[in-house]
Amino acid sequence: MPGAALDAVEGLVRRTLEGREGLLVVGLCGAQGSGKSTLAAGLRQRLERDGIPSAILSIDDLYRTRAEREELGRTVHPLLRTRGVPGTHDVALGLRVIDALARGEAAPLPRFDKAADDRQPVARWERAAAGTRLLLLEGWCVGARPQAAAALAQPVNALEREEDAQGVWRAYVNRALAGDYQALFARLDRLMLLAAPGFEVVRRWRTQQEHDLRRDAGAGAGVMSDAQVTRFIQHYERLTRHILAEMPGRADLVIALDEARRVIGMGGTDYDR
Repeated sequence: MPGAALDAVEGLVRRTLEGREGLLVVGLCGAQGSGKSTLAAGLRQRLERDGIPSAILSIDDLYRTRAEREELGRTVHPLLRTRGVPGTHDVALGLRVIDALARGEAAPLPRFDKAADDRQPVARWERAAAGTRLLLLEGWCVGARPQAAAALAQPVNALEREEDAQGVWRAYVNRALAGDYQALFARLDRLMLLAAPGFEVVRRWRTQQEHDLRRDAGAGAGVMSDAQVTRFIQHYERLTRHILAEMPGRADLVIALDEARRVIGMGGTDYDR
């Protein structure tokens, strides 16, 4: 991630921390492959170098277990077996992490194994230290707001046309986002957005991520082919497009990216020029 973006994020966080006691919770939203993890790690490294205890929690690590999603697939809609959209996360688990850190306690940070498509055992979770000052909650839909019901009527891609013709899945996702997720996002003190140039670039970014996973974990179960990635990202298309249209007008910091993930502009309601 270019230094200018990291400098801007660090500046926002440090300004907000000044004269503040207790935990600061910052949300970092961005489409799959946009560089959220790299930016979050860079920020944490800079802050901890200066003695500011920091922790990172990805919304991906709050995914419900495979068994729980299988149950949703049986009782609500088959598409809910696939992790990703609102309704497939354990929001209460995320709130418990924030509550513990807000009390100044140490807290276990959930971890999800994407190659195995299941939550890691608790014994393998990291722990955020007592007295953590910054929790960075990052993820593709962090801070998102639900769509108007009328916007759900028309499918946005083949997946919705062919596998959710009656709109049951997307209506469930939207209701979930309007419910507990808003309680989670209400805990954010600041919201930052890595804005992709459009949804069309996400397939290439996400395919690159999967290639990296295959390189690191091997071609075992859970590592997707390029064709599987193309289908997988259609689960995310509707809300990603909505976020890119709606969130820039209210995010504290917006970092606009081009197709090569280069920074081409910055703004936001709390952008310090």
